[in-house]
Amino acid sequence: MTASADREAEAACLLSLEAALAAESPPDLRRFSAEVIDGALQALVRRHGAAAAALLRSLAERAPSKDVTKSARRALYRLAQAGAIQPTAPTSPARPVVRRSAEEPVRAWLSAIDGMGSRAVWILFEGGLGGQLQLCSLILNDEAGILETAGGAITRKRLDTELRQLREHQKLPWVETDPARACALVAEALDLHHERGTAPPVEFSRWHRLFSAVPGGPPADRLPASPAKEVDARLLERSAELLEIPEFGGWFVDPGEIHEQSLALLQLRESRLVVSEQIKGEREAAIVDDVVSSQFASEARRRWARRVNEMALIFRSTGRDDLAQLTGATAQALADEGRPAGRIPFVRALAMRGLTVGAEVALGRAKLADVSRSPSRTTAR
Repeated sequence: MTASADREAEAACLLSLEAALAAESPPDLRRFSAEVIDGALQALVRRHGAAAAALLRSLAERAPSKDVTKSARRALYRLAQAGAIQPTAPTSPARPVVRRSAEEPVRAWLSAIDGMGSRAVWILFEGGLGGQLQLCSLILNDEAGILETAGGAITRKRLDTELRQLREHQKLPWVETDPARACALVAEALDLHHERGTAPPVEFSRWHRLFSAVPGGPPADRLPASPAKEVDARLLERSAELLEIPEFGGWFVDPGEIHEQSLALLQLRESRLVVSEQIKGEREAAIVDDVVSSQFASEARRRWARRVNEMALIFRSTGRDDLAQLTGATAQALADEGRPAGRIPFVRALAMRGLTVGAEVALGRAKLADVSRSPSRTTAR
């Protein structure tokens, strides 16, 4: 097309736009190229200024092609930059709101559990107004309930980016899970708040309605009170090995709960009294027994069993079957309250690590606030 033909086409397109502007009806631009339409829109803005805004918004929202949409948006941007219109001022009639079905959870992800009993949970909802995606991000703790809540509208592209960053920078393993199961974990946390007379963070209020229809109670894979099969003794004997892997790096009995026993262990190790290694070993074992007795009573023991079982599920989901078997056997043993906790190597290792950390606190080499296992708002990331 020659320059003269271009000018003629642009003039004809401008006439169509001005006719649509006067009639307040959409123009027919099908016979014009994208370049011609872009030039005509620029001319329309120069001639009519803010008066063209309504037509431009209509084209930006409902144009039959992407090229026209882009050109109309550029023209609106120029008007806003010139101060002729406010960038967000709606001058065209509001589009009708399309109500779709209520929001439903469509995808969900869980992190592993940290040493404080906390984990991160992401739940993606779809539906509601406009059918948009909403990502609810939570930190759940098995003693305190919901610790943190965040999230909001998200695009699929942004979600993919966030998931990729999770995989690249995560401290703990993350797995995708059944959305119903993730919602059941939130329901459990809400039940915990109800039982303890506490409330979730205020940020959770915008999400509460999405979980109100979720039945309470535990997920289907929660450990039974008694194991259905005998624990593999060989695996159980190796259970203390779990504390050697990174995922269990922060797992130990809360040093703040065993201060006296930590001091007793410290005194035993630094004593100048000449006693046999056997006697020292027996005294150390007695201190560990005292910690196990006080820290693994029925409710606490069930909580530890649940944590270990959840880790077994994480390992199974990430293809680490050997670890899943070892962790599963340990969870089984913990769930069997007929089995003395002091005879489970994993439990004794948790107690000893807590005592060792407590001794470091007593010596001033660590701060109790930094090693406390009480629920924290900065964990499970």
